[in-house]
Amino acid sequence: MSRAPFSVLRRSVSPLELFFDLVFVFAIGQLAEHLHEELSWRGAAETAVMLVAVLSCWALTSFDATFLDVELPRTRWLVLTVMGLGLFMNAQVPHAFAGRPWAFAVPLVAILFLTDVTAAVTAPTAVLRRHYRRVTVWAVVSVPLWLVGAGVGSGPRLAWWAAAAAVDMTGVWLAHPLPGNVLTSRDLVFDADHMVERIRLFIILQLGETVLTIGGAISAAPVDPPTVTTGLGVFVAVVCLCASYFRGGESILARHVATATDRLLPVRHAVSGQYPTLAGLVALAVGAELAIAHPTGHGSTTLSLLLFGGPILYVITQAWWYYTSTGQAWGTRLLACLACALAAVPARWLPPLVSVLLLDAVLVSLVLALKPVHRRVLAAMPDAGPP
Repeated sequence: MSRAPFSVLRRSVSPLELFFDLVFVFAIGQLAEHLHEELSWRGAAETAVMLVAVLSCWALTSFDATFLDVELPRTRWLVLTVMGLGLFMNAQVPHAFAGRPWAFAVPLVAILFLTDVTAAVTAPTAVLRRHYRRVTVWAVVSVPLWLVGAGVGSGPRLAWWAAAAAVDMTGVWLAHPLPGNVLTSRDLVFDADHMVERIRLFIILQLGETVLTIGGAISAAPVDPPTVTTGLGVFVAVVCLCASYFRGGESILARHVATATDRLLPVRHAVSGQYPTLAGLVALAVGAELAIAHPTGHGSTTLSLLLFGGPILYVITQAWWYYTSTGQAWGTRLLACLACALAAVPARWLPPLVSVLLLDAVLVSLVLALKPVHRRVLAAMPDAGPP
């Protein structure tokens, strides 16, 4: 007997989903701590691998909560279980490449299998169950790589875990295709408006956790004019990154998703963009910690890459999304990225305080330039109509 067609329900983001997001935003400070302690190319690679693991868990569970309806008791229990596992996994981020690889890998593997298998069995439509069977196949490929990486020494662990992370991230980016079993976004019934709001709140929480990390650096530094000026300058940079999206940009995302023929595709792109977005905020947080600790010291290539490379990752991800979705509002962002790259060159020799002020000049200019751009794009877009 075939099941009745499943109709999508439009829901607001539940308190449980926001509570869940807090557990994974907690990882920002942990990732920043690891990168700060292992400030090298290898440390950056280790941080990137763990960032992919954390965000893949967030993305898979968030899609599950939307597809399976978080108001159902079994879905709520799934989210709560992943929260508990995720809290323990994220707490091990600073130690995963040192003495506690299993404490990081075991909850990660449990989350991957739990989210995939649960959805493959309980999804409300046959086409959605088929999709999650494909997701499970991808997990079967990545899970052994995570486990082998936990079992080997810290040297080769990076290669094993990098391969696993590449599988997980590619699966999220490409919607887990299999040869001869390709499913288009139009085949799935999906509450796109709900997921847009999830992304919006998740970005706010990421920015908030970045501010907390910067606040910790200010607390640990002496109270003198250079330190205060540098701390305020970094805060201005974070505010500008926030404004570059939330002063009209989020309305473009919501409007585009509401009027798109394939409403899942731009949401998938926005979720995929969380990887470089989070990486950019982690890099900026570490660069801010270094600048606040020694505002009048000597510049360095490392500090320049972190202070300017982080915002470049954040802003260029926005540019990519606007280019692939609306085809507009991306050029201004690319120009800002170019300006950051040019400013990063002399910043290698400038005191960190001056570098922060240069960054502020670029980002404030970006925000001012984007306001009329966003207004023009919104005016040209079709109205979403009644909900």
